[in-house]
Amino acid sequence: MLTPLLTIAGLLVVWELVVDTGLVANYLLPTPIQVVLALVEDFGLIMQHAGTTLIESAIGLGLGVALGFVFAVLMDRFEGFRLAMNPLVTISQTIPTIAIAPLLVLWLGYGLLPKVVLIIITTFFPITVSLVAGFASVDPDVIDLMRTMGASRWQIFRYAKLPAAADQFFSGLRISATYAIVGAVIAEWLGGNWGLGVYMTRVRKSFSYDRMFAVIIIISALSLALMELVSALQRLCMPWKRAERNNKQ
Repeated sequence: MLTPLLTIAGLLVVWELVVDTGLVANYLLPTPIQVVLALVEDFGLIMQHAGTTLIESAIGLGLGVALGFVFAVLMDRFEGFRLAMNPLVTISQTIPTIAIAPLLVLWLGYGLLPKVVLIIITTFFPITVSLVAGFASVDPDVIDLMRTMGASRWQIFRYAKLPAAADQFFSGLRISATYAIVGAVIAEWLGGNWGLGVYMTRVRKSFSYDRMFAVIIIISALSLALMELVSALQRLCMPWKRAERNNKQ
């Protein structure tokens, strides 16, 4: 824990010295102290914008996870569906979100809907891929044994495939959680009244780069907080993982 803190502190000192010594002009790069002061000064306003971004992220992430779960189950259950959807799911991730966002705004307007749709697109892929891989990782002998014991498809799915896919699901969910915040901010750049992306656009036009960096800190903090929330949810849903770690120690 000490090493990362010292590394961050060292980078902040170097950053401060680079600006103070004139290697980089202050109007191009604010100092860490200026960023902190801007964050303190606009903290209330930034938190209001952050609340809007979090709502958009939560709705989009929830729908993206649900849609990814349904697609993963269908791809695992039906071979034809998997062969048909595999290339489409992959292609959906080759198109940059910054290129999709203007089209969504053009088609769906400047409200909540285009932002949620963009977040669904960005969070759908990690969930689907991780679950499909998790379902496929089940030992075939375990499935054959359950079938010989008269287990139904639902029982095989509930007691064999879901536990096997849980670890990979939460790995995908961590990625999707960070994508949700970034996707919301990108969508907000293109229009809206509230959100961290809207705030960034406004302060950029006024060349308030200290406030730009302050928002970047908030976005990083929100992404880290969501990742920790997913980790806590994983520990709650997978208590046997903690027991395995304790046994290894």
